[in-house]
Amino acid sequence: MRGRHSAVRGPQENIPRAPLPAHRAPLSLRARLALWAALATALAVALVAAGLFFVVNSFLFAAQRDRLTSAVGVVQARVAAELGRGDDLLAALLGVQGTLAPADLAAIVDADPQTRQLDVRLLTAGGGRVRMLTTPRFPEGIPTGLRPGTYRLGDRLVAVSVLARGRAELTVVTDARALGEAQAAFGRALWVLVPLALALALALGWTVAGRLLAPVRTLEGAARDIGAGGNLRRPVPGAGEGDELARLALTLQETFARLADARDREQDFLRAAAHDLRSPLAALTARVDATLARDRSADRYRAELREIGTDITRLSDLANHLLLLARDPAALTREEVPLRDLAAGAVDRARELNPEADVDLLAPQPVRVAGDRVLLGQAVWNLTANAALHAPGATVTVSVRDDGAGGGIVEVRDDGPGVEAAVLARLGEAFYRPDASRSTGGHGLGLALVRRAAELHGGTLTLDSAPGQGFTATLHLPARPLLPAGVLPSPA
Repeated sequence: MRGRHSAVRGPQENIPRAPLPAHRAPLSLRARLALWAALATALAVALVAAGLFFVVNSFLFAAQRDRLTSAVGVVQARVAAELGRGDDLLAALLGVQGTLAPADLAAIVDADPQTRQLDVRLLTAGGGRVRMLTTPRFPEGIPTGLRPGTYRLGDRLVAVSVLARGRAELTVVTDARALGEAQAAFGRALWVLVPLALALALALGWTVAGRLLAPVRTLEGAARDIGAGGNLRRPVPGAGEGDELARLALTLQETFARLADARDREQDFLRAAAHDLRSPLAALTARVDATLARDRSADRYRAELREIGTDITRLSDLANHLLLLARDPAALTREEVPLRDLAAGAVDRARELNPEADVDLLAPQPVRVAGDRVLLGQAVWNLTANAALHAPGATVTVSVRDDGAGGGIVEVRDDGPGVEAAVLARLGEAFYRPDASRSTGGHGLGLALVRRAAELHGGTLTLDSAPGQGFTATLHLPARPLLPAGVLPSPA
């Protein structure tokens, strides 16, 4: 039974499968450059060869035609000299007087080396008679009645002229096989020279492309070494303001440097975030362990729980700020945001947290901008809380106004002690806290989040302060077209 069952095949096992197409590796840049060079060379050679073919062919035809025309003139002159001119020539041609036999016509042709290789036909008509005299070798199939001129009929060149006031036709024929042989020889030469030129162009293109791409291979190796070693500030060979490759190397070097700066900032950010998360977690753990170490009174437990709640609130604020800083711009909403309402809510909240704080709102008219309401609301609150927290006892004024171009400006000003220029330059960096502000319990992300919100909305955050002259933070949000919800363009 086992063998019988094993012999049963599924319905798809006997269906032949088509072989998968083989993956073709793309040609290298060097090979493509060589092929393009060969193609351009072959096209140029073909165009030049075609031009030369037609020019040489025309030149040879014109030269042989001129020789034939000159020979026709000689024949006409000898016929006229033999029989006379004017009416005498016409009478002789018509047979009225004198005689002109085929042997006489052959003698006229053979008398001059220039006309010895020609074949002649003399056709006359008059008095109801038609006479035709030809040399012995005159070919058959040459039509009569052709207009005066020069023609090529197969391997022969034919010249037609008229005599005796149109009463006689002189046809002269010469062999044109030399012209055809010259054309055939020229064509055979082209069939040999064009492939040779193509092969030469391929070899030269391959060599030149290799020399031109040598700096690119150097850049490739340097970039691979930099990526493998992690030293993003390593100089890139050939970087400078010279040719295109030098500028490319310089651009790569500057890009690597910016990546190194971003990596350093990210590492500093992660270290600071880990430190600020570890400290409250350690304090919270120690406080819980100390509280559970021995029995306490209900009031003591309440006090400990309040302290624990304070630490949890600080951790929650820190986590929220980190999430807002790391928020994807594509996930932000875009709607009309009333800045005056956000500022009023921030002022009310600051007064609730500290009833003794002197926080005022100056917003004579409503101002609306397009943006993310949650992010902008947190930014306005951070500016207000920052002023109330770091300038205790000072008067804080939150003003909202239109910038005159459809955007909005939120300005938070306090008349506190201010900060020094060195401190002002670093405000807005993530987790940066001046020594004087570490006792306030902040985590150094408030202004960093405001700056991030301004960048995502295409705006700016400007800080202005000096010792003894207060502190002013200005958030400018430019006018932007209102987009559907969930769509926020990249910062300008």
